[in-house]
Amino acid sequence: MPYTVGQVARAARVTVRTLHHYDEIGLLSPSGRTPAGYRRYEDADLERLQVIRAYRELGFPLEEIAEILDDPGADPLPHLRRQHELLTGRIGKLREMVAAIELAMEARTLNIELTPEERFEVFGDFDPDAHAEEAERRWGGTEAYRQSTERVGRYSKEDWLRNKAENEDWGRRFAELMASGAPADSPEAMALAEEHRQRITRWFYDCSYEIHTGLADMYVGDPRFTAYYEKIRPGMAAYLSEAIHANAINRA
Repeated sequence: MPYTVGQVARAARVTVRTLHHYDEIGLLSPSGRTPAGYRRYEDADLERLQVIRAYRELGFPLEEIAEILDDPGADPLPHLRRQHELLTGRIGKLREMVAAIELAMEARTLNIELTPEERFEVFGDFDPDAHAEEAERRWGGTEAYRQSTERVGRYSKEDWLRNKAENEDWGRRFAELMASGAPADSPEAMALAEEHRQRITRWFYDCSYEIHTGLADMYVGDPRFTAYYEKIRPGMAAYLSEAIHANAINRA
């Protein structure tokens, strides 16, 4: 049975205006119309719309979708290859941005109410506010930044010392696992990677698996991160990065 434009819009989760536009440009014209001129769509039209939506999800412009669907001799492979390159580049940029946010947030300790002596006891030679200005300038509007600043502002010296102890305990266990020869994608390594993610969530901000893998890339791509983990054990940055990626894949 034919479908009205409203029924198709609801089923495909697009707007009626979108369907009208597709009709106007010849991308998806309904198979029929009522005597009054109202659009009527058949099953074949819905199948074409499903393909159109799939290509749109991949970022294809409408004119390229029309070329692929309407030209029997058109090969979609070159289009797909180009979109793959564009999406891969976009993913890389987004991961860099996410990792940069997380780098700043892990260092972000603005509003910590500690004396200079207490700061040294907790952080040693590390300056917790080193990236604060950069973090606020670039990422101050994000939810993760808001969460981190709010939580960190409430922490006492005892909270920071507990965080430090947890960090050191986790680092010791992770280094021991590396020394045992266990591969980075072993269940034990993935469990410690998951613990690493959950600690970030508990102490700073909601760390999703996507954010965590972005951090993992930064651990091997940013000398500041790499140096931090290499001090615990040589090779740890790369090992941790691989374990985080393996854990994210496994959890998915």
